[in-house]
Amino acid sequence: MAGDALSQDPAELRKRIDTTKAHPARVYDVFLGGKDNYPPDREAAAAALTANPRGYLDVRHNRDFLRRAVTRLAKEEGIGQFLDIGTGLPTAENVHQIAQRINPASRVVYVDNDPIILTHARALLNSGPEGATDYIDADFKDPARILDEAAKTLDLDRPVALVLVALLHFVEDEEAYGVVRELMDALPSGSRLVLSHLTEDLNPPNIRAVQETYTKRGFTFVLRSKADVERFFTDNSLELDAPGVVPAHHWHFEDGAPLPEAAEPAYLAGLDPIEKIRYADINDVTDADINVYAATGRKA
Repeated sequence: MAGDALSQDPAELRKRIDTTKAHPARVYDVFLGGKDNYPPDREAAAAALTANPRGYLDVRHNRDFLRRAVTRLAKEEGIGQFLDIGTGLPTAENVHQIAQRINPASRVVYVDNDPIILTHARALLNSGPEGATDYIDADFKDPARILDEAAKTLDLDRPVALVLVALLHFVEDEEAYGVVRELMDALPSGSRLVLSHLTEDLNPPNIRAVQETYTKRGFTFVLRSKADVERFFTDNSLELDAPGVVPAHHWHFEDGAPLPEAAEPAYLAGLDPIEKIRYADINDVTDADINVYAATGRKA
């Protein structure tokens, strides 16, 4: 199944791509070892890495939290519908791949508004025959459009997991809380919120240095406290799942993260610090490395 975004003329989409400025989704792609980024994105990632040399662990652990959360919801809670907003560029283990491996009939809708992501959207839409995926070209700040389009693929009378992973720190307070409320209000009892968020609670000097590199490039970058992150759940009368709002590497990390692909030492020695990240074992993590809160919650 394909959304309206995929019917757009590729030439028109290319006109919307601004390769002269860094974009959060493409900087994230750099840290995940992706190839769908441009020099300004790599420069932003390199500046952030200089400010916090182990900051890549925030990105990689954020992504592994997504893997673990979708796995638990699909396997243990029977959630078969996911609305992933701010999904970013296609990478290994997207939400539909994780969910459909557990329940082949899972239905997943991805939402983003970056044109380079739209040009790669068909990679996200490779659903198994029993399930469905779709992609919506929309801004997080337009929840009515998101819900209207999502209803073409998802049954909004049945529980849906709303996935807001590494998104809300790019949205100011007056918009973020209201949009999350509108989205959750539209979802039925039993729906879930999957959320991760950068914070300065844990290791302030490191993350403030990273924040400065991003704000210089024009990004909105809001570091919220644990209480601020909890508000996304409490304001919507959601029941926080155990262990609550915790650093990402403490959220059901009992079995650790998958090991990275192997690489010869001589090859690794020739890579720059950014290129080496994809080969790093993120199980080598301490509390001093992480600046990301993670949590899931249930709508009663």
